[in-house]
Amino acid sequence: MEISRVTRTREEAKAFYNQISRWYDLLAGTSEKKCWEVCVQKLRVQEGEQLLEIGFGTGSCLLNLAELVGHPGKVYGIDISEAMREVAQEKVKIAGFKDRVGLRCGDAIHLPFDDNVVDAVIMNFTLELFDTPEIPILLSECHRVLRNNGRIGVVSLSKNQDAKVMIRIYEWAHRWFPRLVDCRPIFVEEAVFAAGFQPVDVADLSLWGLPVKVVVATKK
Repeated sequence: MEISRVTRTREEAKAFYNQISRWYDLLAGTSEKKCWEVCVQKLRVQEGEQLLEIGFGTGSCLLNLAELVGHPGKVYGIDISEAMREVAQEKVKIAGFKDRVGLRCGDAIHLPFDDNVVDAVIMNFTLELFDTPEIPILLSECHRVLRNNGRIGVVSLSKNQDAKVMIRIYEWAHRWFPRLVDCRPIFVEEAVFAAGFQPVDVADLSLWGLPVKVVVATKK
């Protein structure tokens, strides 16, 4: 089975997420939370670690990570949307985590971090936003910034054959309304392992009837 391509541009994506930044938590925050909570649990975050979240959005998972790393730790985040960053930054301020969270706007294809600097990378419903040829590039960047034995956790819509009807409906919507339905199911498990990561744990979940896969792996 082929993966649908991403046809909207970076600028279109940025404009879309800027527009919905104040409403995103109402639209998807609660439903996505149950998925990223599983990923965070499987990552086994330790106090004092340095973490990176790619596509942090409104910062809900970010706050959870900041609490887990504690005062000696640090959580970095990168997102394409300035408006999303502003929403997340306000949450960080209210939570009292400004000293342990650093947020940037930018393109994750070129991560603005040195080699071997973070203990774990997490992506929640972000990898599938990138076009098919970009996925291995992004995962290679994750591999580069991770320390040896560092972990990666990915939550993504999954191209699961057991949900053919729902996937076809969703992919039809993605094809005809790519600016609104910008995620699409991918072979996430295969992509992560093809990037040189060693498997640790995989979980199958669902979101609005669509198959979701949580993949946790390590850099060896």
